[in-house]
This record gives sequence, C-alpha cells and structure tokens, in this order.
Amino acid sequence: MEDSRSARAALGVELARSAGEIARRWFDTSALTVEQKQDGSPVTQADRDIETHIRAAVAEHFPADGFLGEEFGETTGTSDYRWIVDPIDGTKSFVHGVPLYANLIALEEDDDVVFGVINLPSADILMHAERGKGCWKNGERVHVSDRTDLDGAYVMATWLEDWHSDTIVDLHAAGAVLRTWGDAYGYMMVASGQADAVVDYTTQIYDLAPMPVIIEEAGGTFTSLDGARDYNSGNGIATNGALHDSVLKIVNQG
Repeated sequence: MEDSRSARAALGVELARSAGEIARRWFDTSALTVEQKQDGSPVTQADRDIETHIRAAVAEHFPADGFLGEEFGETTGTSDYRWIVDPIDGTKSFVHGVPLYANLIALEEDDDVVFGVINLPSADILMHAERGKGCWKNGERVHVSDRTDLDGAYVMATWLEDWHSDTIVDLHAAGAVLRTWGDAYGYMMVASGQADAVVDYTTQIYDLAPMPVIIEEAGGTFTSLDGARDYNSGNGIATNGALHDSVLKIVNQG
C-alpha cells in the first residue's frame, strides 16, 4: 500500500466499515457480556475485538505508525503518523440496544488530525473527512447549517448530568432546542447540517479526535470549551461556525 496520507485515509474508511460489521454482529446478538472498567464505564468483547482488528490492520500496512486505542493503550511509532481509535463510542447506547453508537478512527500527522471517520453501522451512516478534501456522508459531500440565530437552533448533548442548570435555562430562553442525541451522533448531525451545535463537558481524546477535521471540512468550528482548537482538553464544542461564540458564551457559565 502507498505510504501517504491519502492511502492511510483510504485504509481508515475500509477499517471503519469492517469495524462496523463486527459491531453489528455483536449488537444483534444476545450473547454480549458487559464488564465495568476501573473508571466505571462499560466495556464489551465487541470493543476489544474491534480495536484488535484495527490495530492488526494498521500494523500490517503501516508498521511505523503510532497507535492509541481506548481499550489497549498506546503503541509508539517512528513515522509522523498516529492513529487514535475508539472502537465503540457510545457503549452505553450499544449495550442497551440503541443504534446510535459509532466506530471512531482519527489519523494524526505531526500532532494535527488530518483524517477522521464516524461510522454508525446500525444507523447505516458513514461520515469521513480528509484535510482539504471535504466532509462526506455516505458518498455525498455535506456542509454545516447556515443558521445565524440561536432561536430555533438545535443544540446536542451526550447527557445533562454535568450541565449547569443556568446553562439549560439560558439556552431555552434564547430559543434553542436542547436534545440528548449525543456522542459521535451529535457531531455527525452538526457536520451534515441537521443540528447546529453539540457540547460535551466530559470527554476523552478517543471521543473527539476525529471531530476537528470532520467539522472543519464541513465548514464548521470545533474547539475545547476554552475556545482552543484542542481535542484533548477533556471537553469539546462543535458548531456551524456562525453560532460558535454565542453557544460558547452560554455553556461556559457555572
């Protein structure tokens, strides 16, 4: 396989599809066993099988690349590239039969994410973006919404337990519609113009690594909650760009 960014991006799309096939097999079976990690979050054999599969394929095709996965940690590489993988984003949705879980793959080049995939296998949605080449959903190029007013804007959240009550009140007062269609699904909705913003107060690097390139290639803005272009700050916000400052101001209180 050609040793280039685009070759890696092509492999990333292929691996997202095969990861989705593994996830669907587990999702559709009653034999899934759920365990608790030390931090209290759930993990399944599906998570481990998918990450093992992706790691093996990357090691075969690009053995010099680094790899960071949620389940098995980091393997240091010697090239300019590092893969960041969340085998199943939204494991709580996955184990409860909600088809909004995702396989997430990101590719860093010199510490900047240049490619990302959100694959929602049970929703039959695959979104990917490579730096400078646009954002694509099921083969069609997509773009963020053109909404400029919070009145009527759809703001996504993964959950509301870590939201300040005044933030919710102020968003509603501004006319925004707050919905918990979160995890990677919320970012997919923003990138495709189906929603206008998504806010996460509590995240890991695996949750957000694909989002900067996906959102930016769709014409939107992604930052941490302090406004930095950083996907490893433990939080994140993505918007259509026009609403970024307005949403950021409201969600930063409390």
